[in-house]
Amino acid sequence: MKFSGKNVLITGASRGIGAKIAEVLANFGLKVWINYRSSAKEADELKEKIEQNGGKAAVIGFDASDEKSFVDAIKTIIESDGELSYLVNNAGITKDKLAIRMNLSDFEEVIRANLTSTFIGCREALKVMSKKRFGSVVNISSIVAESGNAGQVNYSASKGAILSMTKSFALEGAARGVRFNAVTPGFIDTDMTKNLKEDIKNSYISKIPLKRFGNPKEVAETVAFLLSDYSSYITGETIKVNGGMYM
Repeated sequence: MKFSGKNVLITGASRGIGAKIAEVLANFGLKVWINYRSSAKEADELKEKIEQNGGKAAVIGFDASDEKSFVDAIKTIIESDGELSYLVNNAGITKDKLAIRMNLSDFEEVIRANLTSTFIGCREALKVMSKKRFGSVVNISSIVAESGNAGQVNYSASKGAILSMTKSFALEGAARGVRFNAVTPGFIDTDMTKNLKEDIKNSYISKIPLKRFGNPKEVAETVAFLLSDYSSYITGETIKVNGGMYM
């Protein structure tokens, strides 16, 4: 994989898919900035793991949904490295509940953590990347953005909006040499899916043409492709990583 930039910020990168994205991008030679909101220990352990494997990493703690914190974090990265080449907006939460039982705070909290954080990241990335007429951003959405899901009105709304927002940023960024794309993972083997009961897990797998859950590396390598020079003529697109579950 070929990259013209030298560093990447990944929000929500201390564990799960975000952590694997950090590992994969570090293996491709990028310096990875590992963002966390509350999992400092896990972020430090990931940094140590990447460095032991010969990669470059730094840890930066901030709440991605807080505008000032996000802006200050990007300033810190630029002061350290002189640039920000790539961004992966991965931070997000769930607060699942049937819509008739979901209060407004449950809805707004997920929108703020998932959608608002992505907007702030895209906006600030566009500002700094436009100056050198180069950059690439990947937003992590979800299969439920396309299919919907009972009990996840808030989550599906946030992830669906990310897809349309990605297209709008792509249109604004094109003339400035900055690309924006999105990835919609399906069911991926993470701590969350590992806790599913076996019958529920088998029910999901029966609906997946490839008959298995994906692994985080498969998502991470898709992200790497979209960030890299190999996808230099791709912007405003959504890549599905779901085993064919929702074609």
